[in-house]
Amino acid sequence: MNLDQPNHFNNRELSWLSFNERVLQEADDELNPLLEQLKFTAIFSSNLDEFFMIRVAGLKDQVKAGYNKPDNKSWLTPKEQLEKIADKTRTLVTKQDRLFNEILLPRMERENISLRFVNQLSPKQKTALKHYFHDNVVPVLTPLAIDSSRPFPLLRNKSLNLAVTLKSENYSASMRLILVQVPSLLQRFIPIQDETAEHFVLLEDLISVFIGDLFPESAIYSVTPFRITRNADLTIHEEGARDLLLAIEKELQQRKRGAAVRIEFQTGRTDENVRRFLIDVLELHPEDEYWLKGPLDYTFLFSLYDQLKDRCPHLTFDSLIPQPPLDLKEDTDIFQLLKKKDVFLHHPYESFEPVVDLLNKAAHDPQVMAIKQTLYRVSGQSPIIASLIQAAKNGKQVTVLLELKARFDEEQNIHWAKELEQAGVHVIYGFNGLKTHSKITLIIRYENDKTQQYVHLGTGNYNDSTAKLYTDISLLTASPSFGSDAVQFFNFLSGYGEKPAWQNIAVAPSELRDTFCEQIDSEIDFHRQFGNGRIIAKMNSLTDKPLILKIYEASCEGVKIDLIVRGICCLRPGIPGVSDNISVRSIVDRFLEHSRIFYFHNNGNPSVFLSSADWMTRNMDKRIEILFPVHSSHVKKRVVQVLYAGLKDNVKARIQQADGSYHYPRQTGSQHKFQSQLKLFEDVLQEPEDN
Repeated sequence: MNLDQPNHFNNRELSWLSFNERVLQEADDELNPLLEQLKFTAIFSSNLDEFFMIRVAGLKDQVKAGYNKPDNKSWLTPKEQLEKIADKTRTLVTKQDRLFNEILLPRMERENISLRFVNQLSPKQKTALKHYFHDNVVPVLTPLAIDSSRPFPLLRNKSLNLAVTLKSENYSASMRLILVQVPSLLQRFIPIQDETAEHFVLLEDLISVFIGDLFPESAIYSVTPFRITRNADLTIHEEGARDLLLAIEKELQQRKRGAAVRIEFQTGRTDENVRRFLIDVLELHPEDEYWLKGPLDYTFLFSLYDQLKDRCPHLTFDSLIPQPPLDLKEDTDIFQLLKKKDVFLHHPYESFEPVVDLLNKAAHDPQVMAIKQTLYRVSGQSPIIASLIQAAKNGKQVTVLLELKARFDEEQNIHWAKELEQAGVHVIYGFNGLKTHSKITLIIRYENDKTQQYVHLGTGNYNDSTAKLYTDISLLTASPSFGSDAVQFFNFLSGYGEKPAWQNIAVAPSELRDTFCEQIDSEIDFHRQFGNGRIIAKMNSLTDKPLILKIYEASCEGVKIDLIVRGICCLRPGIPGVSDNISVRSIVDRFLEHSRIFYFHNNGNPSVFLSSADWMTRNMDKRIEILFPVHSSHVKKRVVQVLYAGLKDNVKARIQQADGSYHYPRQTGSQHKFQSQLKLFEDVLQEPEDN
């Protein structure tokens, strides 16, 4: 049978939109508290911005270049993909807009929280806002006239703007066009003085109402809000860049003025002449227009959430405070503990602080000789960075591979690279053409007249902020074989030497796909012998065609395969004779599912792996990734517990159908509701059941 047929795959971009639709479902879920619904609304918009800046922009570049080759799975050309993306996106944006205006706003009103228009307010409130406008807004406004001597300015990516048309008796009868950028550094929503309720007006409405004060000799004919999204992908030609850091700094400036790929307008507030002018000057097309009845750019709801969460705690999720890790309940020195057993950490259910504390302890421990670490994304006030700097100041040898090409974190990582280098840290930037996405730390300590290696390996970033929001798993170990692999890994990265012979780990780009295929082939062989083949895999996204075809092959042989894929999934389950032994589910809940776990039954002696890599082509071929096995029996049990919790979820899981659509699991009246994230938090001590 030829498994490589277009109807056996979901298109990558449309699958991503299906994921974002699941995010929007959380905004529409009345079981979620109101402020959480608003936050999911903002997440949907933020996700869509990035999608247009990277994925849609890339497809548009292909069309401009005359590239008509179909993608290798769904066989859609770039132009066909753009057409389907536009249709699906309009449906989703309309749904989001209707949700906010017809459901969430009325719910806010019932909680005495509301968005008001300036013209709806009392004279006293209007007067107060006018003073606020002149005192706080006018000084930072920069009206830009557009005429033959003043060309159209470069408007920043994702900025909210007002196109103002004026008619003045002192000039010709024709209209004048003025552009006013809504200042992004000012709070988007402005509180209205009211002792009984939380009322706000939006900054763009305030400017629109009082903008005439800046042009006392002119009449305001129209005010058109609009928002532009630009191509924000970086194009780094590393082989020609002598200094990667400088090359990326230069390219970041280009990101701000990339080609426009989308423009958003507001229904009922758009001057048709202005609309046509903007479309023309930005070299856009009608299919690039998106219209909303409500406010443009719903990401302002992030700030509204932060403003109200402490004052309205009943409108947010109950706090789930990360607990002390189960494996660290013993009151003992971490280095002594690791000599006795491996330590399992499951964030955010268990605290990330032990990782932070370990780095801090190592920085001050006189027996620690060296610290080596990979960094992809870190927080803005990173205690990890602080410990590395302190370690260098304390005379330890500190080596950091800092990935400058981590998308949308480039600027911050450049800052940290300079800070680390100034402190005496050896900073390396990895391989040309490859992103270093691995999550590994090596601590070398001198004990009993010899060196001892301590290793941390994980599925998530060394970011203390996102560790409270993302579900990730990590392992702390003093295993000599892991220590040897870690030493060779960092020497491989810093010295560009030949690929070592690993004892435990497998490393992309040369080994991961082959390792996974070998494990799948092994499971097929076991199934042929014993009839009990089983694979469970959890990841963020699944796009790699060779791995999808290999999974189809296993399904055709009868191996039972359960996939937990949060986001993009190009594999289609349930196709008769192709994937009818495969199930795919996506869990979208309060925490972002981020851990990557791979389970192979092996006739009752399971092999379990953790990784920094998804089953995506970019992870297999274009990144430095690590796949590592779980050896300790107690760690393996807890990892398997995470998988089975995901498979039992019937509250926040969605099941993919054979046509690529997703639906909630069917629930019977007597079926117990199982929400995996809450269950894992409530009972981290629960032993996995026999399955």
